[in-house]
Amino acid sequence: MKTTVSVRQVSKSFGKKTVLSEVNLTMEQGQIYGLIGPSGAGKTTLIKMMVGMDVPDEGAVNILGTKMPNLTMLQHIGYMAQSDALYGELTGEENLKFFASMFKMGKAEQKQRISYAADLVNLSQELGKNVSAYSGGMKRRLSLAIALVHDPSVLILDEPTVGIDPELRQSIWQELTRLRSSERKTIVVTTHVMDEAEKCDRLAMVQNGRILTEGTPEQLKRQYNAAGLEDVFLQAGGVRP
Repeated sequence: MKTTVSVRQVSKSFGKKTVLSEVNLTMEQGQIYGLIGPSGAGKTTLIKMMVGMDVPDEGAVNILGTKMPNLTMLQHIGYMAQSDALYGELTGEENLKFFASMFKMGKAEQKQRISYAADLVNLSQELGKNVSAYSGGMKRRLSLAIALVHDPSVLILDEPTVGIDPELRQSIWQELTRLRSSERKTIVVTTHVMDEAEKCDRLAMVQNGRILTEGTPEQLKRQYNAAGLEDVFLQAGGVRP
């Protein structure tokens, strides 16, 4: 398997607070990799380093063989943050066009990608509305569409389904599974939802900036003789996610 994301001996502190401590992770092409843990565990800081928005104090993060941060790599990374970074005075379509314009796409491809992304998150009929009129769930869906609009090789999603109804959440996960299987994309997801964690190919459970345990969902349940992943997390030394 081809390694697409490599995290090696990464540590990070803010002031006297250690947020990440000697984290080592490897993520491969055609894999959905889940980061599981409670708020404040260090997941978002780790995600930001993968995107190049933050820099480790020690260690290194590489995406597709390139050390981050690196501006040219943003052509290959789709990122959805916990907080929606949208322009409320623009319509949904104008937001998509604005972000799509940052990437190397012709007009025809841009139009096709915008249509695909909007349809995936069930926003095609809402693109003419100003984003300021969107509900919280609609904004999350638009943020996911923006992360997908340029057909990235690596998709990094920080709590992507928060505020999204169960039916749409299921369809989004079906598409993530297809992107992993058919298009061999690497998808990194943070989540608190245990049934979403079960859909991941591999998981790392994070607590207080450290990796408690790592493996496939089935491996982890066997290792800890646990009925579910929540029990694995508790036995591994964490708190309830």
